[in-house]
Amino acid sequence: MSDQPALGPVSQVLVPVTDLDRAVDFYERVLGLPLLFRYPGNAFFDAGVRIYLAQQAEAGFDGRATIYLRTDDVTAAVAAIEGRGGEISVRPAIAHRDESYDLWLAFVRDPDGNNVGLMREAPKGLDQG
Repeated sequence: MSDQPALGPVSQVLVPVTDLDRAVDFYERVLGLPLLFRYPGNAFFDAGVRIYLAQQAEAGFDGRATIYLRTDDVTAAVAAIEGRGGEISVRPAIAHRDESYDLWLAFVRDPDGNNVGLMREAPKGLDQG
């Protein structure tokens, strides 16, 4: 046994943004995630793991994030997000074939260029994910 404390599971992911109001609109209206709370420069959403949107507060506190959200139907989720004005950067496709499932992925970009992956471990043989 190690002397180091155990890490995990993930509880929060920080997503750097430049315009908080625009980002909140995207995560709430386009992706449909529930807003937990916000205060100046910050907003928090529930996606099973808390998503923390933050405007850059100090030099060096920026970058890009990729969040992967599970869904029961990647193709339908992409259609819904597109219908609400979301930018689809990668259309639904099988990214990996396991013995027991096919991993379907698609990607959306938030207004700051951060990637939001939509993923599903689907039954094998589906025409759309």
